Amino acid sequence: MNPQRRTYLAIAGALPLAGMLEGCAMLSLFSSADAFVDGSGKTEGAFPTIQAALNAAPEKSPKPWIISIKPGRYYEKITITKPNIHLIGSDQLKTVLTFDAYSGLKKPDGSTWGTFACGTLIVQAEGFKAENLTIENAYDYPSNDTRDSKDPLFTNAPQAVAVMTDTGADRAFFHKVRITGYQDTLFTNVGRSYFKDCYVSGHVDFIFGAGQTLFENCQIVSRPRTKPGVNPVGYVTAPSTQISNKYGLVFLRCKLVKENDKLPAGSTPLGRPWHPTKTFPDGRYADPDAIGSSVFIECFMDDHITSDGWAAMAGTQKSGPDRVWFQPEDSRFFEYKSSGPGAHTSGKRRQLSDAEAAEYTPAKVLAGWKP
Repeated sequence: MNPQRRTYLAIAGALPLAGMLEGCAMLSLFSSADAFVDGSGKTEGAFPTIQAALNAAPEKSPKPWIISIKPGRYYEKITITKPNIHLIGSDQLKTVLTFDAYSGLKKPDGSTWGTFACGTLIVQAEGFKAENLTIENAYDYPSNDTRDSKDPLFTNAPQAVAVMTDTGADRAFFHKVRITGYQDTLFTNVGRSYFKDCYVSGHVDFIFGAGQTLFENCQIVSRPRTKPGVNPVGYVTAPSTQISNKYGLVFLRCKLVKENDKLPAGSTPLGRPWHPTKTFPDGRYADPDAIGSSVFIECFMDDHITSDGWAAMAGTQKSGPDRVWFQPEDSRFFEYKSSGPGAHTSGKRRQLSDAEAAEYTPAKVLAGWKP
């Protein structure tokens, strides 16, 4: 038996009667763990940080390596580089992994983090799982949103990622996880990812990237802006799916809701097409093969969703100083049986047929992988 597990079982077994229920819950949480984390320092044998537990994990475990995490706020910036790591929280609201890096923030070496590196949790390995916890980017976007552009504290690079799937990631599973931020909250850029019974919040392009990603029974929560007069307030998605991939961002029976009544009606498109700037032999410009796909199937939509549903997005033009605009009708944006006050049917909100919608099963979107 893992010596850390043995230590915890001994401690739990010695709990007084008054703590029996809590002790039973802890036993359920920790008894199957390979390592456990307690930031309070009150559990003998527990690691004080998530990073310390990750450092102790095998480099290439052939089976899930389970790290159970007690309630607490863990101010850590984590990159998962080992396969089959599972982070299991003891309370979705009370077990919080948090950091506050943003795109324009300078690192100690003087460079900036950038969108691709600022994430609180970055997954770069296969078989990752997170469950029953919160992952947040705590950068104070609302304060920056209200600053004058001449204010020395203002940044025009406020993108602040909470979770990213990066090179090397595949089969990333998030179950009952809260993922919170503002702009660019969730960056699923590579591989297959599955979000089940999750909560994802933000406003500007807060779910984006090129990965094959399924959201099932999730709450997709749009947040208001503190800067007055912004319209649209934000965009739910900004996919950059490669044309060679049939599936991009797929939302199955999700609820698209407002964080509060400060978010105006008709203020939030479902998405816009992101063509990332890439370097090619003939120059640096928007990737023409990033024909983004966002599909909403049997989703509830509150009244913050715009009647047109989708919006255009600018990209780097191949030649000349001007930006090129990519239109939503040239992307793979579709709905099927949307409901609620934000659901509208029009020529701009293209609908799938029954036969087309039947192609968006979890097995097909995830290419046969089942967590």
